Amino acid sequence: MKYLVFILCLLLPSTVAAQSTTTLPTGAITVEENASDDRAIATRIREIVAELDGYTNVTVNVSAGIVRLSGTTLDAQKAQQLTELVGRIEGVVAIENDVVETTNVAERLNPVLARFKARAAQMVAFLPLAAVALTVFIIIVIVGFFIARRPQPWDRIAPNAFIADIYRQITRLFFVIVALVLALDIVGATALLSGILGAAGIVGLAIGFAVRDTVENFIASIMLSIRQPFRPNDTIEIEGDTGKVIRLTSRATILLSFDGNHIRIPNSTVFKSRIVNFSRNPERRFTFELGMAPDTDFASARLLAIDTLRTLPFVLKSPEPSVWIETIGDSTISLQLAAWVDQNDTSINLARGEAIRVVVAAFDDAGFAMPEPTYRLVQQTDVAAQLDDARPASRAARSTPATAQDVNANADKALEQIVDQERAVTESDLLSDETRNE
Repeated sequence: MKYLVFILCLLLPSTVAAQSTTTLPTGAITVEENASDDRAIATRIREIVAELDGYTNVTVNVSAGIVRLSGTTLDAQKAQQLTELVGRIEGVVAIENDVVETTNVAERLNPVLARFKARAAQMVAFLPLAAVALTVFIIIVIVGFFIARRPQPWDRIAPNAFIADIYRQITRLFFVIVALVLALDIVGATALLSGILGAAGIVGLAIGFAVRDTVENFIASIMLSIRQPFRPNDTIEIEGDTGKVIRLTSRATILLSFDGNHIRIPNSTVFKSRIVNFSRNPERRFTFELGMAPDTDFASARLLAIDTLRTLPFVLKSPEPSVWIETIGDSTISLQLAAWVDQNDTSINLARGEAIRVVVAAFDDAGFAMPEPTYRLVQQTDVAAQLDDARPASRAARSTPATAQDVNANADKALEQIVDQERAVTESDLLSDETRNE
């Protein structure tokens, strides 16, 4: 016991001296200050966590600046975000995050039900405003459709019914867009309009590529209906197809061939092709060629051909018939004959055939030979006799000159009646007699 007291007496003065001489580093925090800071940090973290969704079951403990987080959250990503958030708080030395994603069904469904109830309540409160927006939309659309349905002013400003219908469609679309913009502005959702228009543009572009030929035909139909390069019953030629025009639809031009067949040509092809309209002018010229022997008096033959064409009753006096030397062949020289007829009363094909028949008869009566191509082998002896034998014998002169037969355009008029019957069938037609021709 004595030894123990003696040892304590020796150690006690040195311990007191040590305490009195030890100094803390500058800025060091005492034990009481550390505890105060830990409580402040914990309180600050709890306040932040309380303001955020999904952290209702998170516990926060702070000791010596070390933050320990435990509990559960609805999303594993939220637990990671919590670590990043706590790390930005001043005074935090380290973080031990033991927060895990919960698998409790009730905890995971409760937020969903809460959001659903909140949105349902918001929707109920929003119904009066939505009703006003819907009413405005319906009224504007009805007004637009009423204006588009009226015949005026569309029929007056449009060249035909097809263009007038396009104007009506554009008017309806304009009023629908205006009504949609106003309705969205009333409910405060104008930002949604850009998304709708963007989606509509993408869908329209995709549809445009898919139906490119149809769109091309539609645009060509608009241009053809405005320009009107032909009329019903006109005889035209397009890409080698010849016939009378029946109608022009929004997709194709329909012809009636001289064989009685229907020819449907896409409007895009018609618009880009060379169109020959034989019916635009009533005067039409026919031509044909006659081969004459090389020793023919071509001046006399030419005058005879012109006089013969002038005597034909269906040949017009103006423009006058004309005859000229066209080509020189191996055994013939060709004459080209041309004359004009009024195709409204005269069939161009019958007139040409009758002109050939009458002119050939006149040449035969005048003794003008029209030999077929021949090949002759001539020896040096008796050449003159062989040439005389090779010449064709002249035909006997006719007692009466040839007369022209009936060349009225009865067949063309019959085709025109068929076209009129075809047009009487109720089907869209873009051709109009009131529109100026191109």
